Amino acid sequence: MAENKDVSTMRVGSKVWKNGTMVNWEDAHIHVMSHVVHYGSSVFEGIRCYANSNGSAVFRLDEHSQRLLNSAKIYRMTHSYSRDDLSNAIVETIRESGLEECYIRPVIFRGLDEAKPAFGVNPLPNPVVLCSRLWEWGKYLGDAALDSGIDVCVSSWTRITSNSLPAMAKAGANYMNSQLIKMEAILGGFAEGIALDDRGYVSEGSGENLFLVSDGKLLTPPLGASILPGITRDSVVQIARDLGIEVIETTVQRAALYLADELFFTGTAAEITPIRSVDRIEIGSGKAGPITKRLQDEFFKIIRAERPAPNGAKWLTYINTGEQLSANINS
Repeated sequence: MAENKDVSTMRVGSKVWKNGTMVNWEDAHIHVMSHVVHYGSSVFEGIRCYANSNGSAVFRLDEHSQRLLNSAKIYRMTHSYSRDDLSNAIVETIRESGLEECYIRPVIFRGLDEAKPAFGVNPLPNPVVLCSRLWEWGKYLGDAALDSGIDVCVSSWTRITSNSLPAMAKAGANYMNSQLIKMEAILGGFAEGIALDDRGYVSEGSGENLFLVSDGKLLTPPLGASILPGITRDSVVQIARDLGIEVIETTVQRAALYLADELFFTGTAAEITPIRSVDRIEIGSGKAGPITKRLQDEFFKIIRAERPAPNGAKWLTYINTGEQLSANINS
């Protein structure tokens, strides 16, 4: 089962970037009547900064910033920040923190204008606030998960449908659905749950995308299965194709999970986490399989600046310069 980290032992960044100003962590408050508190009106991102031989680098920063802007656009959260503004704010917050490695949580939410308060479902009168904060966070599903894998279940909760809450937006409200999936799994003795979509096909975990290995091919549910367009998911697809592994986006039946040669989750927090059993049915050899391990190895080589990203892409933004530097390696 995933470890429950004691937050009191974690190091947090001392500063929070809030609408262009650095404030102390302990002073980064919102009003109890803020719209987000009552109606879940927030969108957010999860991003990681890793230390490698060239310094501290954020993984796919611009892609995360763009996805945050996309989520805000879907929910009509009007603001004046560009993708570069968001990326620069994140870099600035990391520099202020002094942390070499961290998990970054930028969030855009609807607050409260105390001089002209507006209460009720209608979000439009409320001010839009952007914050970026960070902390040290280890392996989301447990320190041993990347090697030994985790035990998961298929949830009784259906994944939200894309015409009720847009799955393409990484919105706080969507994660009420995720919480139900996660709690059910934890209380049932599992590390994580897998949700099915409204048609009964495999969707994703409570906070992770999903991949199957079958006959040497990599299968993953499509965006139409009410999944978040994961950036780590996209990274794995590109790495796999770069390695000559065929990748197929296709609907996946529940029973296919049990018959897969290998299964793994992907996500910023989860990285690439093997799944050793589903509903207490052992998957493959009951541990990380060879393709999963190969993808893990190549993923972490890119993060450590030991190999280039596929197609010459720049996936690392270095904090010491704020620029996407070419890795000091041989292509």
